Amino acid sequence: MSLLVVGSLAIDTIETPFGKVENVLGGSATYISIAASYFVTPVRLVGVVGGDFKKEYIKFLEDREIDLEGLQIIQDGKTFRWGGRYHYDLNVRDTLFTDLNVFQHFNPVIPASFKKTTYVCLGNIDPILQRNVLEQIEKPRLVVGDTMNFWITGKNSELKKTLKLLDVIILNEAEARELTNEPNLIRAGKAIMELGPRIVVIKKGEHGALLITANTIFSAPAYPLENIYDPTGAGDSFAGGFIGWIAKTDDISDDNLKRAVVHGSTLASFCVERFSLDRFKDLTYFEILDRFREFREISKFDEG
Repeated sequence: MSLLVVGSLAIDTIETPFGKVENVLGGSATYISIAASYFVTPVRLVGVVGGDFKKEYIKFLEDREIDLEGLQIIQDGKTFRWGGRYHYDLNVRDTLFTDLNVFQHFNPVIPASFKKTTYVCLGNIDPILQRNVLEQIEKPRLVVGDTMNFWITGKNSELKKTLKLLDVIILNEAEARELTNEPNLIRAGKAIMELGPRIVVIKKGEHGALLITANTIFSAPAYPLENIYDPTGAGDSFAGGFIGWIAKTDDISDDNLKRAVVHGSTLASFCVERFSLDRFKDLTYFEILDRFREFREISKFDEG
């Protein structure tokens, strides 16, 4: 099955208590596409970069069989750049700078060959742009969307228009509470479903993820890692693993959605083991299968 990913490609500078890297590959569409590529190929990517986007980044994406026909390269512009510093509590970070550059005027144009894509994953771009993308797609089977607190507070009415068009929304627990003014995540998830999406996935960081549908409430654990170097992109890697698995299996039953959540958590757990997307450069599908099985074991117990 085909998968379209639309979002940002970026050049990041990241500092954590365990090190610092400068001018490394980042962006929501990048993480989503790379994670999804372990389950479905080719992944079709739509985004924009400047002339400073390194050829090695292009090659990395192409080596993962990501179709870049929809990638706009503005040679005389600069790629979106972001800098952040994480605290010892890696859930807390300071944004040091955000330079939108060519991403500021990003207008997603979906190539003709992408318009009949079966599955669509929209990164946390402007909700108006998310709707513009969907207007260019011919009857996708499932649309997954991401958002962030910036859009929840800054473009709330536009976001709610977009939510009506999404089948799945993936967001973190702070965003779920902010969007609904509900402190309880189960109630928040049900309130979000009333806004449009029939499937809600709430990421809880080191505490796993919560899946809510009309008939299911499923809580998946996080993989217990001893070494976490860089949480950047973990949420997008989760989204990529989630939608990648669904596209691979072409199954949107509640039981398979549970498996998709665990696959999402699996990809996120690999992402944080190194800076940027470095862990994906040597990650194999067999490693993913092994960790998926480990996830299953750590959440299984006997009645006694």
